[in-house]
Amino acid sequence: MRVALFLTCVNDTLYPDTGKAVVRLLTRLGVDVDFPVAQTCCGQAHYNTGYRHEAEPLARHFAEVFGAYDAIVTPSGSCGAMVRELYPRMGERARAEGRGGALADVLAPVVPKTYELTEFLVDVLGVTDVGAYYPHKVTYHPTCHGLRGLRLGDRPRRLLEAVKGLELMELPGAEECCGFGGTFALKNSDVSAAMGVDKVRNAESTGAEVLCAADNSCLMHIGGTMARLRTGMRPVHIAEILASTEEEPAV
Repeated sequence: MRVALFLTCVNDTLYPDTGKAVVRLLTRLGVDVDFPVAQTCCGQAHYNTGYRHEAEPLARHFAEVFGAYDAIVTPSGSCGAMVRELYPRMGERARAEGRGGALADVLAPVVPKTYELTEFLVDVLGVTDVGAYYPHKVTYHPTCHGLRGLRLGDRPRRLLEAVKGLELMELPGAEECCGFGGTFALKNSDVSAAMGVDKVRNAESTGAEVLCAADNSCLMHIGGTMARLRTGMRPVHIAEILASTEEEPAV
């Protein structure tokens, strides 16, 4: 199996340690991971702000860069949902506009083989115990794209429950949005900030040291709120928890 890491813009720019954690984790599980250096933005930011046609060249480029791989793994539910949910819509919309089926044909091969990390671990590799060690109290926030778009279900929880030393604390209102929503946080900043505070206060009530999620864009928003409220909690991507071992523990 030829597996490619689709790191995403946010992780590449702000959270490179998440990408490194994915590589360590998958390598430990016997997966040979490639990082195509020609990868760029998947077009999500453009598409979500109404620049649909401008997103199309980025989608085409994604298909060209990743098309030869057997699986494409990303530590981002939102970017994974862009490929899986919105690429097919882009292709069909182009067809409906009389521009033919070329875009749909180019994008179709990469859609079914793009996986969010926890999906790949549970559904493709068939593992829930990845040999991780993380002796902390952790609460898990299911992000909107992962929960409602990719329908990750209990996959992240099953992986966390198998981590040695980890105590998983139930998050009240877990399925409520944290308030980030990409440009929503800019266009509706007051509402976004209030939703972030609600999420963080619920996390605080669990007594956890760490709030974990599978998408760093949401963790960025939650982490900023935690810092402003001086909670003492830390936001940590699930990949960094799963990559942690007794021999090489995460901080």
